[in-house]
Amino acid sequence: MIEQAIETYGKLDAAFNNAGINCDAAPLVETEDAEFDNIIDVNLRGVWNCMKAELRHMTAQRSGAIVNCSSIGGMRGSKGRAAYSASKFGVIGLTRASALDYAGKGIRINAVCPGIIGNTPMAKRVTKNNDPEIIKAFVAAEPIGRLGEPEEIAAAVLWLCGSAASFVVGHALVVDGGILA
Repeated sequence: MIEQAIETYGKLDAAFNNAGINCDAAPLVETEDAEFDNIIDVNLRGVWNCMKAELRHMTAQRSGAIVNCSSIGGMRGSKGRAAYSASKFGVIGLTRASALDYAGKGIRINAVCPGIIGNTPMAKRVTKNNDPEIIKAFVAAEPIGRLGEPEEIAAAVLWLCGSAASFVVGHALVVDGGILA
């Protein structure tokens, strides 16, 4: 994927590492080790592996912007979702530590932390196949009174990758409709 982008465009200006799976809500001792491993592998190790490949090219060209997808679950714990929260806290730690390592090399690394975003596979799972009562409860918890849209996360990522955010390094940008306010 990265090689194809470089072959097509000549270099890698920006990358968005957007991986995320969740688990059924359960206390830690009821979460199987295999489920924990799977969540860590996708949500954290996937970002790690992508960043390693991206940074090899960006370091050589001495420029680039990387945005990693964390979650509001990475800013505070989520009841019954210890594995998910651990993976997304890990993404923020990876983002911040790596940002310090590469800022002096012309590479900015940040994260975006979405709240509940409608019309996504993750939302479908969390709302048990778009159950109207569950969606209603999520909307009621949103200070803004609605779920987020995928395009709103895309706009935040584009901003973090662009020149308007050229002084933003190691930041975890919350886009959550006010839940963490």
